[in-house]
Amino acid sequence: MSQTYETIERIGRECYGRLLAILAAKSNDLAAAEDALSDAFSEALSHWPVDGVPDNPEAWLLTSARRKRLDGFRRSTIQQRALEHVGNAIAADESRRIKSHPKIDSDSMIEIQDERLKLMFVCAHPAIDEATRTPLMLQTLLGLDAARIASSMLIAPTTMGQRLSRAKRKIRDARIPFQIPDKEELVTRLASVLETIYAAFGLGWDDPRCTSDASTDLTAEAIWLARTTRSLLPNHPETLGLLSLMLFCDARASARRGECGKYIPFDEQSLEKWDLGKIEEAEALLRQASQMSQVGPFQLEAAIQSAHTFRRISGRNNWDEILQLYEGLIAYSPMFGALIGYATALAETDGPQAALSQLDRLDSERVKSHLPYWATRAELLTRLGRFAEAIESYHRAIGLATDPAVRSFLQERANKATV
Repeated sequence: MSQTYETIERIGRECYGRLLAILAAKSNDLAAAEDALSDAFSEALSHWPVDGVPDNPEAWLLTSARRKRLDGFRRSTIQQRALEHVGNAIAADESRRIKSHPKIDSDSMIEIQDERLKLMFVCAHPAIDEATRTPLMLQTLLGLDAARIASSMLIAPTTMGQRLSRAKRKIRDARIPFQIPDKEELVTRLASVLETIYAAFGLGWDDPRCTSDASTDLTAEAIWLARTTRSLLPNHPETLGLLSLMLFCDARASARRGECGKYIPFDEQSLEKWDLGKIEEAEALLRQASQMSQVGPFQLEAAIQSAHTFRRISGRNNWDEILQLYEGLIAYSPMFGALIGYATALAETDGPQAALSQLDRLDSERVKSHLPYWATRAELLTRLGRFAEAIESYHRAIGLATDPAVRSFLQERANKATV
């Protein structure tokens, strides 16, 4: 029975976004689609352990969710007029695509993928508050809960939940169409879509479980979404830059952990474990983007990762080039992570004191809950021989770490920073 539950969990990770997209497209009501899909999964938890997992579980869930949604309309006297229209549409759609033990054929799968793309660009509509677009896409496309999204963005879960609810009502009430916008409008919405894809990749990359199927699926899903977006806009340089960036990072995935999940920092990773095929693909994408002469943040981040791969050839990092690229990235977008990366590169070119002075300039409120800041600061203080301060910074970082392996690594570093 536990195996059945694990199967349901895996299927949920794999198909949640696809199912939600096709359900919501019928009514423009994300909240109602989420409720229906949640009920369908609850029904699966009741029936599958007894009856067995169906031959096509995704189609089973889609059928169940549609019926749950139709039942919801039937119970609502206010929406009786909508019932006839929606019910007929659902019945016609089901009779066309789903038989007694339903299967989703290749044409239907293509349709579902198209609906996911539509949903991404719906969530990036100008009518949706800019700060809410990425969280909304993370929840609707990937099924992440508001608490996890809020934690990654340093926002209170209740605040995040309220923002997401308002955005879903906006889509419903404004009847924002579920369709791929024309090319001009598509490009204006693209930045939010790309930011969301990268945020999804980062959530999978930073997940405390790291080697778990859920994290692996999330990074793989983000790469798939980037490839799909690239197919929609093959000549957009930032789309190429994002895919290049993620492939550079993903090429190091197997080198990040040792035996029993031990955390291995970047400068100690085995270069032989880096995936050369992914690096070569990332380099080709970056070259293609650079030929378009429209530099953007994702291309610069990918170029930084490309400069780091110089170590695989020479055994050392090209810090001068990395520093210059960080300067360019900060000029485009002074993101907090970029500022930390700049300080790390500065420590290698100008020394730890120059890097520490750079960290001291950062927003004191934001650094309070930023683990990389405290870990970087602790390392710089150690190099300067200021061990008591280094230990204090290590303890701040340890307190923020949710991954046991990272906590253990930081504790080891703290133990070595003797006064």
